[in-house]
Amino acid sequence: MPAEIVYEDEKFSVIKDIKPVAPIHFLIMPKKHLVSVNQLTASDKELIGELFLAAKKVAQDAGVSASGYRLIFNIGEKAGQSIDHLHLHLLGGKTLPWP
Repeated sequence: MPAEIVYEDEKFSVIKDIKPVAPIHFLIMPKKHLVSVNQLTASDKELIGELFLAAKKVAQDAGVSASGYRLIFNIGEKAGQSIDHLHLHLLGGKTLPWP
């Protein structure tokens, strides 16, 4: 599926969400295939820490780190996970209501 890449390094790809719910809506995905948080093991601790550091960098680059942003994992179909690959949503650019 075509995607607009906003950041990439050796461990992560960051793309714009194809159905954004905020002006800034990115998916931060590890290149290592993991279906969801449920598949994580102790050996993934470093990768997950680096995932959050990548999110911080992308938020800074997008200009939302000072105004605020939200990070979300959807885990499983009933929670809204529609891609069978672990990804972290980064949303910002407006006041975000709590569901």
